[in-house]
Amino acid sequence: MQQGSGALGWLEMTALAQAMRSSLWLYPIVEIFHILGFTLLVGTVIAFDLRLLGWSRSLPINALAKYLLPWSMASLLLIVPAGLMMFTAHPHDFLNNRIFLIKLALIGTAGINADLFHATIYRSVQRWNVEATSPLPARVHALISIAIWTAVISCGRLLAYT
Repeated sequence: MQQGSGALGWLEMTALAQAMRSSLWLYPIVEIFHILGFTLLVGTVIAFDLRLLGWSRSLPINALAKYLLPWSMASLLLIVPAGLMMFTAHPHDFLNNRIFLIKLALIGTAGINADLFHATIYRSVQRWNVEATSPLPARVHALISIAIWTAVISCGRLLAYT
């Protein structure tokens, strides 16, 4: 374990960080909750994206968004605390790991993509809500979203091997 000074040094010496490193089961259990949260998040996002790409056109897009968005947001209650707990165990290792940094950048990019979608093309959803082909920009956002979240999951798995 690389110990340092400053905030990261303090973080890795906290009781939580020490428990995450020393307990046989704590880290894996926290990681399971992190993965379950990502499963919920990515599952809801991809279900929405597939609708934008033309699947299940009889489902109103705005109703699907209204139903799925709270689940996506609730997933953060699993993802964020679990991710932070895992981070405390080895903060230097994570911040020196290119895959981890790419994962964080991809998550930020996914958020920007979603924000841009909702701030622009989604405002006209009533015109293409049911039984219509989504406008090309909406489909592009959906494809980008699926690609980004696939890459995030891939990075998460690669972290175990780097």
